[in-house]
Amino acid sequence: MKRWEILLMKRIIGLDLGDKTIGVALSDPLLLTAQGLKTIKRIGLKKDFAQIRQIIEEYDVCEVVIGIPKNMNNTIGPQGEKVLKFIEKFQKEFKLKVNLEDERLTTVVAERMLIEGDVRRSKRKKIIDKVAATFILQSYLDRRKKGGDETEKQDRTF
Repeated sequence: MKRWEILLMKRIIGLDLGDKTIGVALSDPLLLTAQGLKTIKRIGLKKDFAQIRQIIEEYDVCEVVIGIPKNMNNTIGPQGEKVLKFIEKFQKEFKLKVNLEDERLTTVVAERMLIEGDVRRSKRKKIIDKVAATFILQSYLDRRKKGGDETEKQDRTF
């Protein structure tokens, strides 16, 4: 593959939605790895979408992976319902393929990783959602690379 062909490839973003922030991760052009991009401070849906639109346009995004918080018994709780409502509005605004990725414990794992990396609490607070979004997107990319189960794909796509 030539360098210019890689530069023309589209990317996927991963979102970790919270009440106060949205963690954003971006795939590489080959769709193999996820990198944390930024944390968006939530101000209002219109401004949140404006920031997401800027990322989508800048990186030529073709698909979105959004973490869905599930309870340990695999049900969707109140936070998961908020995510589903966000997705409805997101799809009206962007017309992109949206995939759901189970995000149970991603923030916990991200927190532990940052603590083990000796990252200060004040710095952790600023980047935790971006790191969680990276885990969410990488999980999706890994499953995609392996081909995934067809039923699983249908359950996770909006």
